[in-house]
Amino acid sequence: MKNDSATIPVYCMPGMAANSLIFQYIKLPAPYQLFYLDWIPPHEKESLQSYALRMSDLIEQPRPILLGVSFGGILVQEIAKIIEVRKTVIVSSIKSNKELPITMKFGKLTKAYKILPTQYVDDMESLMGFIFGPAFKRRMDLHKKYLSVRDKHYLDWAIEQMTEWQQETPPPNLIHIHGTHDLILPVLGMKNYIPVPKATHAMILTKAPWFNTNLPKLL
Repeated sequence: MKNDSATIPVYCMPGMAANSLIFQYIKLPAPYQLFYLDWIPPHEKESLQSYALRMSDLIEQPRPILLGVSFGGILVQEIAKIIEVRKTVIVSSIKSNKELPITMKFGKLTKAYKILPTQYVDDMESLMGFIFGPAFKRRMDLHKKYLSVRDKHYLDWAIEQMTEWQQETPPPNLIHIHGTHDLILPVLGMKNYIPVPKATHAMILTKAPWFNTNLPKLL
């Protein structure tokens, strides 16, 4: 499918276990045109780079802007290493493994993520609370309809890929937007990001008016 040459495609990638409904309140003016990506099943022991290559095949418009939330922000950075993009925008995410929270750095050292009870995917809220803490579980209770990817194989893969992410240096032409009250990926230790005051990890939903006003100026 070809887009009008006057439009600028923006491909949106949701966060871990989330679907593209999280972008339902994001409205950008012309010339921007939004396209939505969703998670596909990973292959057995698939690398993040291989997965990014397969996802890049779903991007049909030339030279897009990539916008990724949380783990989706990590994925779009990997996709940007494969295809030509105008810009990469990450929201509630990290630019390198140095920005991982202490809990995930500890998990990387101990491989504790390998024993997470992801078989209990029917109780996604408790699982994510176990991984990220009770604050995340409380917020998940409010946004259940957006967290529909409950396959154990996907969750095991996603948690490992995020924890073991190898990127040490942020890529060029990257815009990083982060909430000052994000308890999942805290801003402590982060640099070179655009702060959104009092915004949490779910700000793509809760602060949509901020994005609708400010994102066109940043792009």
